[in-house]
Amino acid sequence: MADSYDVIVLGSGPGGYVSAIRCAQLGLKTAIVERELLGGICLNWGCIPTKALLRSAEVFHQMQHAKDYGLAAENITADLEAVVKRSRGVAKQLNQGVTHLMKKNKIAVHMGTGKLVAPGKLEVTGEKGTETLEAKHIILAVGARARELPKAKADGERIWTYRHAMTPKEMPSKLLVIGSGAIGIEFASFYNDMGVDVTVVEMMDRIVPVEDKDVSAFLEKQLVKQGMKIMTKANIGTIEKTGSGVKVAIKDKAGKEETTEFSHVIVAIGIVPNVENIGLEDLAIEPDKRFHIKVDGYGRTNVPGVWALGDCVEGPWLAHKASHEGVTTAEAIAQELGNKEVHPHPLDRSNIPGCTYCHPQIASVGMTEAKAKEAGYELKVGMFPFIGNGKAIALGEPEGFVKTVFDAKTGELLGAHMIGAEVTEMIQGYVVGKTLETSEAELMNTVFPHPTISETMHEATLAAFGRALHI
Repeated sequence: MADSYDVIVLGSGPGGYVSAIRCAQLGLKTAIVERELLGGICLNWGCIPTKALLRSAEVFHQMQHAKDYGLAAENITADLEAVVKRSRGVAKQLNQGVTHLMKKNKIAVHMGTGKLVAPGKLEVTGEKGTETLEAKHIILAVGARARELPKAKADGERIWTYRHAMTPKEMPSKLLVIGSGAIGIEFASFYNDMGVDVTVVEMMDRIVPVEDKDVSAFLEKQLVKQGMKIMTKANIGTIEKTGSGVKVAIKDKAGKEETTEFSHVIVAIGIVPNVENIGLEDLAIEPDKRFHIKVDGYGRTNVPGVWALGDCVEGPWLAHKASHEGVTTAEAIAQELGNKEVHPHPLDRSNIPGCTYCHPQIASVGMTEAKAKEAGYELKVGMFPFIGNGKAIALGEPEGFVKTVFDAKTGELLGAHMIGAEVTEMIQGYVVGKTLETSEAELMNTVFPHPTISETMHEATLAAFGRALHI
């Protein structure tokens, strides 16, 4: 007989394993199916190990600038093998943590590749053969993979995706990064801080194009100052591997094409959902226009009992968004199964923060100034530079600013955009404010601790209404 559960989760990334834990907390008999490593891409090959790499690069950068702090550090070198080993160790530790959480919550783990074969039935093929699992509800949390350029198929030697860039066999001498979204710009920042000659090519008119224009412009200025070459409104032509690297034809914004040889190329042009060969067609599960799985605000697909979340549904494709969806979907399932104590709410995408861990860091939530204008709002916009903040100056990190966007009529906080040291740790203040539907009055009357960089958040709010104190 097939193993039977209340809920089966296919995929154990931050959306999948969190949804499984919440299902178990709600008293549901739960199983999770994973084909590779518990924790999924984010924990093993994405968010966490990349932050470990970036931390090493940050320390290396600071050591090289010890003189700026009245310190002496000479003959600083980087051990690439040790840097990668530390990163993989961090990922392994957290993978073991997820394994512990599955045991703690009595979640059955089935290792193998899962496929829907009928409503309520999932076939799992692993090392020990094939088994069929049954459940009242199945959650698809299958994630996504790196999108590849047809002309630049990753080989792990000279042409890399994020996986190869995370575990390099050698340090590049001259690196091309194609794409300037969060993944591309983080790897560009890492390798640049490690002393590599880095070029970034972006087909849009600015880098990190989803961010506010002022943030994009400031980041480009800082990266160029750090020695990086940035090419916007540029297109990739021919790509040819050679014995010593990769020859790439790049057409710049003026239309001039030039061929340059790089030792390595990272392709970071987005993701593709892992929706092939999991049985969607057999059950007539409806896709959306981007080939992701179409769901409602709670994760329901058009097929009763089948749910989906994370990178295989509508974006933004972020780990924290997937985890939040995991809780919402678990509670919606429990509610359908008769639990009257849970009251799930659909995801509000306007309150999802975005963070990019380059140097300097970027963090944002809500509308950019341009988007708010397009939506017809009358605006009050405030900006406050880090150079006016005592803690930022004391840290030796005065490059950055905070920008706030308010509805002039109601005082509603529409968006906040930050660039500088540790802004990824500060953005949650604005996220909480937006979630609580805070107006400028509450933010102005909040007492911010001194000295902290977070005081820039207060000043940016004051600035929007002509009340900034330190500029």
